[in-house]
This record gives sequence, C-alpha cells and structure tokens, in this order.
Amino acid sequence: MPRVTEEYYEIKKKEIIDAAYRVCLKKPITAIEMKDVIAEAGYSHGAIYRYYKDLDEILSDMVIRINTENRLDGKVEKILSEAGTENWETGVRNICSGLSDYLQKVGIDILKVSIYCDVLAMSDPERVLKMAEKLGNNAQSPMLYLTNRLSEYLTEVMKKNKLKPVKSIKEIMEFFVASYHGIETGYVLRENYRAELLRGSYKSDEMFSCLAESMIFMMGGR
Repeated sequence: MPRVTEEYYEIKKKEIIDAAYRVCLKKPITAIEMKDVIAEAGYSHGAIYRYYKDLDEILSDMVIRINTENRLDGKVEKILSEAGTENWETGVRNICSGLSDYLQKVGIDILKVSIYCDVLAMSDPERVLKMAEKLGNNAQSPMLYLTNRLSEYLTEVMKKNKLKPVKSIKEIMEFFVASYHGIETGYVLRENYRAELLRGSYKSDEMFSCLAESMIFMMGGR
C-alpha cells in the first residue's frame, strides 16, 4: 500500500471538516451523529476513522478552523490602544460598533453554527469541556478573547480614572456577553429565517450602540 503523504492526509481531513460544517448548517450540533458526516463526505464508514476517532474530534477541528479564520485580536488591540485609558468611552463605543461590523463580516452561516455550539454547551457541558481542551489559546473563541481583554481594559480604566462603577466589572461583562448573544441571535433570525416580527425593526447597529452607552453608564462615565 503506497505511503500517504502529509499533504494528502490534511486534504482528506479538510474534506471531512467541510462535510461536518455543511451538516451543521442543516441541523443542530446536538442532533448530529457520525453517520451524518460520513454520508455528507461520501466516505465509507471505515475510511473516515482513518482520520478521526470520533465525531467530537471532527467538531473540535471545525471549531478551531472557524475561530482561527475569524480572530478579533488585532482589531481589538488597535481600538483599545488608540483609545487608551483616557478616551475609554470612545474605546467602548468603537468595540461595540466593531461587533456590529463583525456580525456582517462573519456571515449568517458561521453565526448559526456558533449559536448551535452554545446550545451544545448548555445541554452537554462535560462533552464541550473535553472538546475545549483540544482548542488551546490560539484557537479560542474570538468572543472569549474579547471578553477577557475588555474585562482587563475596563479594570485598568477604572483604576486610572478613579471611577466608581454602579456595577462591578464582573457584572458589566456578564451584561455585555448576554447582550451580545441576544443581538447575535436576533440578527441570525432576521437574516436567515426572515422572521416577520423582526423585519424592518431589528437594527443590530443601534442595539450595539445602546449596549455601549449602557456599559459607559455602568462604569460611571458621562
């Protein structure tokens, strides 16, 4: 049997990940089985196990690729660096405005998969924790990175400007995360399912602007 090259091996893994991604667009991750990916990829049952031992390995690699291709690190650091601790209100507004642009740039398909991943985390946290161990820091969720970095930034802002927030940084960040996920879900519903109740009235950019002003108020800003 001829020796399989590393390039060939990676091409086959990519085909499997692509197939898993297409399946995720059709049904929630919580309902996906290995046989779904096998059928979508067009592989035999035995062939796919040459590259992955189980479904969670495939899903982990899929998430790694999505996270790596949609990083926020550079943009976030640029915004916070330009604002500094003195113009922190501008920094918060630009972060939230950037998230509105991020939703449009990333696209509905990836956002839908992201929401499905959240559902999996709620329904089977132990499974997700095991999958997360493979991700590592370099492939962590862009939103997890942003949340941690923004928490550090607001803590520094509070100390440097001697602010007296009406809520703790932890509570402000919990509000930020909950608000983001709510806006993201509404955006996906509007764009993907053309929900009649949301048509014409759901404006994510205005919601992110409202989020920014709420955070500034809770921080004790103007």
